[in-house]
Amino acid sequence: MTILCVRFQLPPMYETALPGLLGLLEEFTPVVEALPPDGALADLRGAERYFGRSAVELASVIRVRALAHYGVDCVIGAGPGPMLARMALRDARPGVTGVLPEGPDGIADLPVTALPGVGAATGRTLREYGLDTLGRVAAAPLSTLQRLVGAKAGRELREKANGIDRGRVVPDGVSRSLVTERPFERDELDADRHRRALLSAAGELGARLRALDKVCGTLTLTVRYADRSATTRSRSLKEPTAHSAALTRVAYGMYEALGLQRARVRSIALRAEGLDSAERASHQLSFDPVDEKVRRIEEVADRVRAKFGPDAVLPGALAA
Repeated sequence: MTILCVRFQLPPMYETALPGLLGLLEEFTPVVEALPPDGALADLRGAERYFGRSAVELASVIRVRALAHYGVDCVIGAGPGPMLARMALRDARPGVTGVLPEGPDGIADLPVTALPGVGAATGRTLREYGLDTLGRVAAAPLSTLQRLVGAKAGRELREKANGIDRGRVVPDGVSRSLVTERPFERDELDADRHRRALLSAAGELGARLRALDKVCGTLTLTVRYADRSATTRSRSLKEPTAHSAALTRVAYGMYEALGLQRARVRSIALRAEGLDSAERASHQLSFDPVDEKVRRIEEVADRVRAKFGPDAVLPGALAA
């Protein structure tokens, strides 16, 4: 076991605490990849040799330190690769590290939906043909899987079902995402207040992206409810952007698509992913004078905020 998949049990409204918790993992290895909103992958191959302990033993140390220094418990899965470490989380619980060995035997009895990337639709298709476990998928002819899910997907599915894990941990993953969260003082039913929170969060993300000379390619919305459940939706942008108005439109679109009715919302979070340099990003020129005017105003507002603080300039809907 060399890879750990750690999921911190963050209280609601504390998604922004993840970067600080990643520093705990980096005390053991520099090869840490963030899995927002509350997880991370850590490659401990070097750490096992350095500390003279196995990855499972180091997982216990990580759990104790997370509790001692941050007051946050965690569940941890261990495996020879990232995919198996993620799957090991199914059997993990606080105090007990889930472990999956290399090869097909350790995962043969798991349902097909236990594989990362196999969603409800693919799982339903496979179950209709009797391929309800990974052992049965591994034993199925490659041609059968390719007819069911496609040539490339079928080949990858068969490899994964046989325990072949070609993934790797990509360090510094947290630098490719930015997150901001808007908690409510009380569980909020008012859709207008939800939209104001989205407007504020999108504006902050846009300002932070522009300050870093970055653009994002994907926006993710997380809505947390009073019963501690959450809904997450992601949407790829038509073009990478740091324009607050464009981010707000996408955020509103994802929110409206949820169709929330009288939902008691505890917090709303937006995460910008797929960050890239603004210099390398392309922008479709527009003949809309309003859009160009908004972008110029945005540049001026950024300079004012940099000088007088983030609340120096606010949209009218937030100033009331």
